[in-house]
Parts: sequence; C-alpha cells; structure tokens
Amino acid sequence: MAAPPKPYACDPTRSRGRQFDEPPSESRSAFRRDCDRVIHSTAFRRLKHKTQVFVFHEGDHYRTRLTHSLEVAQIARALARRLGLEEDLTEALALAHDLGHPPFGHAGERALDECLDGYGGFDHNAQTLRVVTLLEHRYPNFDGLNLTWETLEGVVKHNGPLTDRNGAALARHGSRALPVGISDFNKLYDLQLWSFASLEAQVAAIADDIAYDAHDIDDGLRAGLFTVDDLAAVPLLADIIRESDRRYPALHEARRGAELVRELISYLIQAVIAETGARLTALQPDSPEAVRHHSEALVAFTPEAAEAESMIKIFLRERMYRHPRVMLVMRDAEQVVRDLFARYRASPGDLPHDWLPATGEESEAEFARRIGNFIAGMTDRYALIEHTRLFDLTPDLR
Repeated sequence: MAAPPKPYACDPTRSRGRQFDEPPSESRSAFRRDCDRVIHSTAFRRLKHKTQVFVFHEGDHYRTRLTHSLEVAQIARALARRLGLEEDLTEALALAHDLGHPPFGHAGERALDECLDGYGGFDHNAQTLRVVTLLEHRYPNFDGLNLTWETLEGVVKHNGPLTDRNGAALARHGSRALPVGISDFNKLYDLQLWSFASLEAQVAAIADDIAYDAHDIDDGLRAGLFTVDDLAAVPLLADIIRESDRRYPALHEARRGAELVRELISYLIQAVIAETGARLTALQPDSPEAVRHHSEALVAFTPEAAEAESMIKIFLRERMYRHPRVMLVMRDAEQVVRDLFARYRASPGDLPHDWLPATGEESEAEFARRIGNFIAGMTDRYALIEHTRLFDLTPDLR
C-alpha cells in the first residue's frame, strides 16, 4: 500500500523547472513527463542491445542494460511507494541512470576512458547527462530532453555530492577533476554539486545495487559459472538457501535459484525501508532541501544488510566478473572499442556524415569527444558491424 506523500518528497508542482521554458502539460505532472521522455528517447531503446555482463548473442535470457533498467525501476518504485516519495521522479531516475553506458558494459567504459585519457576521460554518469541535455535530437527548440532540474540533479548526484562547497572535486574522484560533461554543464545550469540529491535519487541508486546483486546471481547461475550451493559461501545467501530447501525439498536447481533471487530482493528492500525509516524518524526532515543539506545519505541498508550486500559483490566479482570466460570476451570487446576510436581519429571520413564537424573547425579535444560520443551511443551489435566494415578481422565475442 502506498504511503501518503511526505514533506521530504519532491513535489512536481514545486519543481525548479527546466533549462528551457515550456508550457505545462494539462494531463501529466512535470516528473511524469520526464519519465515519458526518457522512455521515448533513442538512447533508451538502444539499451536493449547493450551488454550488462553477457554480450547479446550469448543468449536471449541474459540481462541487457534495458532489462536491468526496468528491474531497477520496479524496485525503486516499490521503495518510493513504501517511503512516501514521488514515484514518477523515482522511476524517471531509475530508467535514465544507464543511458550513458557505452557498448560492452564496463569493458567498453574502460576502453573509452583510456582512449579519451588526454581529453578528460570517459564517465558514464557524465555521458548520461550529455545524452539528456545535448545528444538527443527530438525537439524543435532545444537539444536533449529538457528534463526538470530535479531529474538532472538525480542523474548526476545519485551517488552523493561531487564537490565541496568551494567547487573542489571530492576525493572519490581520485586524481581527476570533475568529469568534463558534468563540469561544463554545471557552468550553464547549476545543479548544486556540493549537496546530496533528493531521496528519490538516493532510492534509485540503492535500487540499482539491489537489482545488480539479484540479476547477476540469476545470470551467473544460468550461465553455469557457479551453483546455488556455491552461493552458500555467503552467510546471508546460505540462510536463504537453507530456509528455501526446508520449505521446498528436492526443488529443481533452476527453481532453487529463482527462489533465492526473489527472497534476496525482498530482504534487501525491507532492509532499506527499515534503515531509511529510522534515519528519517531521527532527522525529521521537513522538505527536500533538508534532505539535500544533510551531512550523509538518508537512504541506506541496515548495517547487517550492508555487510551482506558487500559480501555478495565480492563473490560476484571473483566468480563472475573475473571468470576467465567473461574476461576473455571483455578483453576482445575492449579492443573493438579501441580499434574503432583509433580508426575514426585517423580517418574521419569513416564516421557517418551527420557525425562530422559542421564546419571542419574543431579542436583535437573536441573531435576526440565527438568520436567518444558516437561510440558511446553504439549498441554491441552496431559496434561489431562497424568493426567488421572497417577491419579485416573482428573477434567473435563468444
């Protein structure tokens, strides 16, 4: 059952508005329009052929960036409903959070970051912002989707503040400054990078973690990288497996895995509700601004769940993401991205006509970013088609 909206929930009637003024809709709230714009965007459709862990032709039943985004949205809305938050904004942020991912998952991101090392690097959150503010071309009066301030804020800051009050990048960015796409846009449209994002954005971020854990276990089981009994090495999962086996003895392995995933999602959702509810009760924020100005995130797992979730990630890193079968494919995928970037730089005429500079007067850095934008928008399939067109030998990625 949905809780009534809380004073700390974002209110679409009090949105800070859009970068470019538009008349309001007669039938949809500002945040509902944002959600619909994301769903109808070209970048969102392309997610269906972008890798989560397994490349698309390894099987039809593995997650893609699109199915991952839908699962994140489902979990995020469930959390928002229980916590009395704005569901449409939460859904918009969940659906938009991966729009900037390049082909081949994190392997593609590593390769593009390497290719753009001298030009600010590549960051998928910055690329998501670039997609929704610049690269989508669907409207007559502006580039991008012209989303509300609250949605743009959530896209950029869902993992927390990016700078201190003086504008200095926080230590978690390492030796680099802010990602180029974020710092450039923030000069035009201040997203208050020093503050936390709304509770809706924080919910979308933790829903991403829950979805990752659950569906990567599901996909790893399907791929035969580990078994349900192997997962019992993680104490929380061992408890769930033990209880499931007690209730359903002699259950088929596939159904054992499905039951484990379902119970894990339920456990993590309840842990978020319990911890977040306790933090909200203690703070009693009376507005979204009180949330933004608080000294820490308010949406979180209970300490016990946080420790268990961390152990799940360790298991998946060792048994799935670093599995020799996965690593072999990802190494080849990285090389595909590097090859394409180098080819387009050396032979700009190989780019599609509408991706060439309009005047030919573009700095080396601007042209490199242009190539990066083009490659980041590719699906796995299109990247392989382009590689086959331009090179004599293309890896099979199987």
